[in-house]
Amino acid sequence: ELRNRGVADVLMAVCDGLTGLPDAIGQVWPQTVVQTCVVHLLRNSFRYAGRQHWDAIAKALKPVYTAPTEAAATERFLEFAQEWGERYPAIVKLWENAWAEFVPFLAFSPEIRRVICSTNAIESVNARIRRAVRARGHFPNEQAALKCVYLAVMALDPTGRGTKRWITRWKPALNAFDIAFDGRLSAGRK
Repeated sequence: ELRNRGVADVLMAVCDGLTGLPDAIGQVWPQTVVQTCVVHLLRNSFRYAGRQHWDAIAKALKPVYTAPTEAAATERFLEFAQEWGERYPAIVKLWENAWAEFVPFLAFSPEIRRVICSTNAIESVNARIRRAVRARGHFPNEQAALKCVYLAVMALDPTGRGTKRWITRWKPALNAFDIAFDGRLSAGRK
């Protein structure tokens, strides 16, 4: 349906671990880079560990997701598996199963990594939109629904002070995206 609305090319999708979503995205948009949300992967790791080990596990996993290359991440992960695998084999299995969707993250520059490591920002926007739609109840037509969504998004920063934060966070990432995706980003704006 997004293709019918003019979204012909999706550059990247960050998934939160929902089974089958990466495959579905790949079927509709074959050129899309699909990666798992690093924050969700960490949270899911803590689900299998005792609370007393969360800090140590977080410290041991940080070199994996901050590694400069996939090879370095693999080495760090093997070290993690050696240290924690016997006590928490489910965490090792979780990362092994998610590895194919995790490693695209490692190919990007630090500017891009900062904005794609988590789905939290989009989840926050979605929560605001859901709240606005729920408060309205029903819509007489599609235009009214789109207006409600637009107003909910614009209300995220009613003072306009967040614009500077947005620019400092996204401008370097937009430049890096345009280079990483070989002009596909700027081609969509023409």
